[in-house]
Amino acid sequence: MAPNPDINIDVQLRDVLAMVAPGTALRDGLERILRGQTGALIVLGRDKIVDQIATGGFELDVEFSATRLRELAKMDGGIILDRDVTRIQRAAVQLVPDPSIPTEETGTRHRTADRVSRQTTFPVISVSKSMRIVALYVGGRRYVLEDSAAILSRSNQALATLERYKQRLDTVSGTLSALEIEDLVTVRDVVSVAQRLEMVLRIATEIEGYVVELGSDGRLMSLQLEELVAGLAHDRIMVLRDYIPAAGRRSRPVEKAMAALDVLTSADLLDLVSVGTAIGFVCTPETLDSPVSPRGFRLLARVPRLPEIVIDRLVSHFGTLQKLLAASIDDLQAVEGVGDTRARSVREGLSRLAEASILERYV
Repeated sequence: MAPNPDINIDVQLRDVLAMVAPGTALRDGLERILRGQTGALIVLGRDKIVDQIATGGFELDVEFSATRLRELAKMDGGIILDRDVTRIQRAAVQLVPDPSIPTEETGTRHRTADRVSRQTTFPVISVSKSMRIVALYVGGRRYVLEDSAAILSRSNQALATLERYKQRLDTVSGTLSALEIEDLVTVRDVVSVAQRLEMVLRIATEIEGYVVELGSDGRLMSLQLEELVAGLAHDRIMVLRDYIPAAGRRSRPVEKAMAALDVLTSADLLDLVSVGTAIGFVCTPETLDSPVSPRGFRLLARVPRLPEIVIDRLVSHFGTLQKLLAASIDDLQAVEGVGDTRARSVREGLSRLAEASILERYV
């Protein structure tokens, strides 16, 4: 599977959205320009290439402020800021990018913004006087800023979807725990949990983008998101460590399995066979019901105050969850780093988890 070429672009766009989010000085300046009904062309960065295509105007190198940006936008020409939007370096410049650079934009200001962004690789902001919109040009993409109300509406819908998917994840995860205790796990059970984890984490990533774009207006949503997805990234790793085939041609490190899951399309993610193949199983519709046994990472990670290095040693020593569950306190003490106190804690913790999982499934 090929890596996603848009990942770096998305990171760059997210960084720019954070710069222009509500509550920032740059967003304040852009809103002042819109209210004043003047256009603007703003380059977020300066290097030799920018200087080569920028002519005229004047050097400033003054501290950035929203009011200064608004006043400078009254003049014809572009404005050049530093990368961190802390200083206004040049103003009233004519930007003359390479005319052979392809662009689908039609207006003069937007065509210039698109070409400057593509040629310099710096983000460029275009404020349209006639259309009253703010457009970002980042990595060959055009992104139109929306007001907070529209973004909040979409993000609330996404958050409601996330809550429903999280409930379903909790259900299949609880079922998997009970099946692990009874040693009745199949490939289908594992893949279902991995599938739901991936869905929830992808929705969470989308909401994180909204939170960035909302800026100071997104604090409450950020807290809700954090509460819903706390610990899920770690759970994903534990599921993979428990079930990735350890030998043969299908053996693969956890990192490669995670990368394979990351590049699955939305359609692939709905197909259990595709998800199982990404994890490392020899997966067909028939083999989904094949039995598999957990190593014990996932359940041990839920035992309070148990260091990861001790978890690794316990799994390495016993090999499977069933052997761990059957181990006595003396057996546990035989593992390096597990004394009497910790052995009792592990024994009691696993017993409580096993009992809770069975009760949750059958009561």
